[in-house]
Amino acid sequence: MDDGRVDPLGNSAGDRRRDGCGNDSTVSTAECNSLDMLLILRISVLLLVLHSLRRPTLRDRVAPLMVVFLSAFVVSGVASCSARATPAHIERAVDSPDRPLEDRRRDADRRPSEVLSFFGIEPGMKVAELMTGRGYYAEILAAAVGPQGTVYVHNSPYVLERFAEEAISARLRKDAFANAIRLDREVDDPGLPRGELDAVLLILFYHDTYWMEADRAAINRAVFEALVPGGVYGVIDHFAEDGSGARDVKSLHRVDAELVKKEIVESGFVLDADSDLLRHPEDDRTTNVFDESIRGKTDRFVFRFRKPRD
Repeated sequence: MDDGRVDPLGNSAGDRRRDGCGNDSTVSTAECNSLDMLLILRISVLLLVLHSLRRPTLRDRVAPLMVVFLSAFVVSGVASCSARATPAHIERAVDSPDRPLEDRRRDADRRPSEVLSFFGIEPGMKVAELMTGRGYYAEILAAAVGPQGTVYVHNSPYVLERFAEEAISARLRKDAFANAIRLDREVDDPGLPRGELDAVLLILFYHDTYWMEADRAAINRAVFEALVPGGVYGVIDHFAEDGSGARDVKSLHRVDAELVKKEIVESGFVLDADSDLLRHPEDDRTTNVFDESIRGKTDRFVFRFRKPRD
């Protein structure tokens, strides 16, 4: 959900898995394994060269230079992991000059490049975003999956009537959305295709399903049935205080992360990883997320669930 909105009430505006490079899982395991092998090869070359300098006089003269040169060679291998952390297709999508300036101004806080890398969005994928709002993420997704991919852009009638209809309709008329399919349906009956999607995202809206009295079991079941085996269910939302359950879903628009995790796992998913990408420890989790003192800087959890492969 686009948090540039007024909130749905009409007011104005855990466990952590790291990838093989030591980052927040923004690089694929296969890519990091390849980088690890390259690093091992570089170190092996360094050791082999040093071992080959057996003659004392030659070794004394050449070894210091070789150590400096080959150490730089090894360090460049370490740096390459960080440099390749965000795939090029996602960077191009985020950097597109066609994106609205208002969206681009939010990128520093929302970190879409890192978020979509973490969720594993690739060209050619079929992806859905539930409750997309005005379409901040939907536009990036459409560009990232490319013309061979598909993006399902979902909103409920309530959200469309309250704030999103004009904005999402205008956005969907852009050429960038030639690969998009619009779904205007209730969130607990979203009309997703069965067994076809590679990823489904629900961003900054899970908490709203409580006070709206949506059937969350039906939502999660619809997502599960729509995904291919191994498909990703990505969920981002505002942290509430630990142990608070659903207490603050309407008053503060926050939800207990452990409650969300429990409900989705009970629907058949496994928690594949979570990320600290959108953490803000300075947020004490007691303020309404639309308060100007915290807006856009709330402490947020980022969960990557998967549908089991068997």
